[in-house]
Amino acid sequence: MNRRSFVKLAALAAGGMICTPPPPINFNDPIGLGRVTVTSIGLYLEPSFQATRLAYIERDTLLTLLERIRSDDGPVNNPVWYQISDGFIHSGHIQCVSWKPVQPRSEVPENGALFEVCVPFTRSYRKPDPQSDPLYRLYYQSIAWVTSIEKGSDGRTWYCLLDDLLKVKYYTRAEHLRFIEKEELEPISTHLEPHEKRIEVSLAYQELRVYEKEEVIFRTRISSGIPNQEPGPNGIPTATPRGRFYITKKTPLRHMGDGHLTPNLEAYELPGVPWVSFFHKTGVAFHGTYWHTDFGRPKSHGCVNMRSEEAKWLFRWCTPVIEADEILKAGHGTTVDVF
Repeated sequence: MNRRSFVKLAALAAGGMICTPPPPINFNDPIGLGRVTVTSIGLYLEPSFQATRLAYIERDTLLTLLERIRSDDGPVNNPVWYQISDGFIHSGHIQCVSWKPVQPRSEVPENGALFEVCVPFTRSYRKPDPQSDPLYRLYYQSIAWVTSIEKGSDGRTWYCLLDDLLKVKYYTRAEHLRFIEKEELEPISTHLEPHEKRIEVSLAYQELRVYEKEEVIFRTRISSGIPNQEPGPNGIPTATPRGRFYITKKTPLRHMGDGHLTPNLEAYELPGVPWVSFFHKTGVAFHGTYWHTDFGRPKSHGCVNMRSEEAKWLFRWCTPVIEADEILKAGHGTTVDVF
């Protein structure tokens, strides 16, 4: 079967499926814009790591994705490749993005509000001034807590953001962040008793399954922690812990990484990690991921990496319930079994 026939067949098969939450990305998704999420990736003559490498493509390059291909050459966990104008790139470090700037809001609630980055990336600054010290790049689908609106030195509207980890404020262009409406975060399956909800994570299969009573209502591939029991730089092993746990805290965003203010794109700083549901005392959590899409194999520092739209669905589904205007909610929540 040629590549185009395979894509058409996959689309027909996917069309007959029904799934409560957003399903994993499949072959009939629209092709659009992709962002390189790591220092560099290879461009190949064919969709295979064994093919001739034509060039390297650097971090944050935006690419037009022409076709989505499942390669017989794998890799097994993620055989999806994209065709671009000059060759083929593996999907594992390509984030599908959109350019959807919005009209800035004229006000935000006194205590702040949630916003989502709606462009491939935007730079943040110490002040509402593009000539001031630059800080992080904020990436598509990452989340920010906006505390106020200010007129910048360039005459544009800027938002003031609060870093949830460092408790410092910084600024970014307002048209690059969209307001998250309350309706987007309405809890899911609230008719069930708490004990009727359960989450399973299979480390062997790199899969997450969601149960209502004893019925699987959702399953998807994830990336768990790299299997190393030795303490890392923070004193915590990178392996995802096994056992029975409970969701203990939820927050719509978390600055993860080393915890530094820096403009260095290669630094281990991940501001605005979205839709975080903690289930272990060391800070291990389910959360959205904007720095890779290479699900199906361990890649994290211990957390369970998910597609951001799926992490958002899980965030709404599991307990404790968190309101749209809350930055943190603690409680004895949904059961989590990791094995």
